[in-house]
Amino acid sequence: MVNDGDCVAIFHSIHRVMKAEKILKAEKLEILLIPVPRQLSSDCGLAIRFALADLAGLEKVVEGAGLVVAEIWQKQDGAFSQLV
Repeated sequence: MVNDGDCVAIFHSIHRVMKAEKILKAEKLEILLIPVPRQLSSDCGLAIRFALADLAGLEKVVEGAGLVVAEIWQKQDGAFSQLV
């Protein structure tokens, strides 16, 4: 579900990830709501997948809405590395 090069944003609650999804889609950013990958842990259970090229736009939109991204990960060569 997450391809090499893709990023995953994790939030602290299901409510925050759902609000972020709504706001990001309204801004026409290409995102997808996905289950949190097994390699990553989250109490929420859901995450937002997006392209690395959209990282700055995603952060700007989310912060503008008063939301905080708990963690951002990128998948490279089958493994995740934390960006934020």
